[in-house]
Amino acid sequence: MGLGEKQEEVLADEQPSSAEVPVDDDPTPRPAREAENRDRIHPVIEYSYVKGHGTENDFVLVPDANGQMELTPGQVAALCDRRSGIGGDGVIRVVRTDASDDPAAVAARGEAMWFMDYRNADGSLSEMCGNGIRVLGHFLATHADVDARNALRIATRAGVKTLTFDRNLITVDMGAAEVLGTTTVTVGERAFEARNISMGNPHAVVFVDDLSEAGSLLEAPGHDPAVYPDGVNVEFVVRRGEHHLAMRVHERGSGETRSCGTGACAVMVAAALADEAPRGTSYTIDLPGGTLEIVWTEDDRILMTGPAVLTAEGVTRL
Repeated sequence: MGLGEKQEEVLADEQPSSAEVPVDDDPTPRPAREAENRDRIHPVIEYSYVKGHGTENDFVLVPDANGQMELTPGQVAALCDRRSGIGGDGVIRVVRTDASDDPAAVAARGEAMWFMDYRNADGSLSEMCGNGIRVLGHFLATHADVDARNALRIATRAGVKTLTFDRNLITVDMGAAEVLGTTTVTVGERAFEARNISMGNPHAVVFVDDLSEAGSLLEAPGHDPAVYPDGVNVEFVVRRGEHHLAMRVHERGSGETRSCGTGACAVMVAAALADEAPRGTSYTIDLPGGTLEIVWTEDDRILMTGPAVLTAEGVTRL
């Protein structure tokens, strides 16, 4: 007997006899039963996303202008997973201020049309992201009715930020920095003195002789929970030249990232204070993912300038 014949015989043997065919004796009308079964199947929700980065600090943007989608921490973590998701250091839900009930969005109605609903990679809420807001600004200038020739105001949980566009670069008025004294952070058995600086979110800035002193930064450096009850972004900094710095950063909720815009601003403030640099002095900050230019103006504003790139867009079910 050939292989084909054997297969046919097995298939024939597996066919039920007429006596084995189930009888449909359910009195419920078939259309009603089909509707009931459909109700038992959870619908598949698809939504659009855009991927982008600012000096390789990367984000998943979820356009949600009308405020129809509240992302859960689990969804955010799934989106940011670099193996099973899209991958990113955080998620930005792009929503109009009049379509969000977040207190920061509500407070900014009439002042800003768009709200940056930013979440860290672990799903936790964050006040602000300097690289993320440039990516969001670039998205709005290319995908929404935003004229890049004009300044763009975007609401965040750290207040309304103003963006200006100049070819491939975006400058963000980050507002005033808040210098809160000194604190201590630890890496392993080593303790470091750090400047406690707020850019609307918390930072601890540590000057070191070599960036390797930061260790792997896979885990968050130790910090004083009384000073930082919600965690802290920790920057390790070396000097490369006059008004020229390089840094590594551990971002709370995301781990070590290739760049941190608010962190670069905090680093610049700490360095300018140490240098007694006059206001208006521009600092160059090198990060693993690129370079940012930071200026502390005469009227106490921190201006951050850097690139923003959109790399992909699509639809996801995560």
